[in-house]
Amino acid sequence: MFITFEGIDGSGKSTQARLLAETLREAGHEVILTREPGGSPGAEEIRRLVLEGDPDRWSAETEILLFTAARRDHLERTIEPALAAGKVVISDRFADSTRMYQGLSRGDLRPTVDRLHQMMIGREPDLTFLIDIDPEVGLSRAKGRNGHEERFEDMGLDMQRQMRAGFLALAAEFRLRFHVIDGARAAEAVATDIAAMALSALAGPDYD
Repeated sequence: MFITFEGIDGSGKSTQARLLAETLREAGHEVILTREPGGSPGAEEIRRLVLEGDPDRWSAETEILLFTAARRDHLERTIEPALAAGKVVISDRFADSTRMYQGLSRGDLRPTVDRLHQMMIGREPDLTFLIDIDPEVGLSRAKGRNGHEERFEDMGLDMQRQMRAGFLALAAEFRLRFHVIDGARAAEAVATDIAAMALSALAGPDYD
């Protein structure tokens, strides 16, 4: 099963991805925990290009190409081999993030994102958890990390609000695989809900 976590910056999705991986391993599943952009050596190199530096470093169109290149390498070298070996893959972000950040943040480029995705990726997750949180809270958390990968956080609160609305719309569009999770609770409570949903899905007829 291919499981992804999505959400605005500072939503807690990375923590929840890690906690789910631990829970599924304890339940006896082989799990690969990965992330985007990144997850393979080539994709990690591209990660530095797109997440560091000035917010205006790249045009949205160039970003789409960079993220798609990173995703293709990630898919070839990490995701598909693990799924073929019967493992569970949990990814902190996937194509839905590109649909939002590059598809909506600076004009309506969603059709371009979708065409590239169809041509070069051609895979959707089996299950996606959207960790929903107030944009002000999320941005405060993200900026509080004081890291060096803050190019998107530096685009400001208005963009985070736009991204939250976009993610919620995306969850409605792909409602069969999305679960919207209230991220404004204790991490343990959020993790409990997510684990129950993921274990139920893994126990389904397609994954016995």
